[in-house]
Amino acid sequence: AGNNVGVGYYALKANTTGTNNAALGANALDANTTGGDNTGLGRSALGQNTTASYGTAVGYEALAANTTGASNTAVGRTALAASTTGANNAAVGFNSLGLNTTASDNTAVGHEAGYNNTTGPRVTYVGKGAGYTNATSGDNTAVGYNALTLNTGGANTALGATALDANTTAAYNTAVGYAALGANTT
Repeated sequence: AGNNVGVGYYALKANTTGTNNAALGANALDANTTGGDNTGLGRSALGQNTTASYGTAVGYEALAANTTGASNTAVGRTALAASTTGANNAAVGFNSLGLNTTASDNTAVGHEAGYNNTTGPRVTYVGKGAGYTNATSGDNTAVGYNALTLNTGGANTALGATALDANTTAAYNTAVGYAALGANTT
């Protein structure tokens, strides 16, 4: 293996044939064996990564549980921390997509944006608490503070602070503006 840099206790400890990796911090990329082109900055960043490539994790336990999920980006403490095999995800902010496990093609930007999403694919959440409760439904878009925050239904679009914030199981809704469809639930 070549072109690797490991700085910190157990950084890149198990690396065998993975190339072009950079690990800075205790346990950063420590389980990596064959994954390449990864960057882990922070304690346990990409810590469980074994064979996945093209991952970027910046922050304490960012992408910490990732094993084989490729092409993920996590910036912020515990961003995408529980993700194991999900791929093509981007999370920026404290706990953003924090409980995501196997879901792919998601984007979350903001403090705890999409935090409870575990398997819901193709969601986009921008703003503090946007899409916070959704765990399994896909194809949701929420932009704004606490937009779609209680949502568990799929294919909803909320643009504006607290838009569709009380929505629980209803699907195929579009809300545009501050508190739009704020009382909609099911």
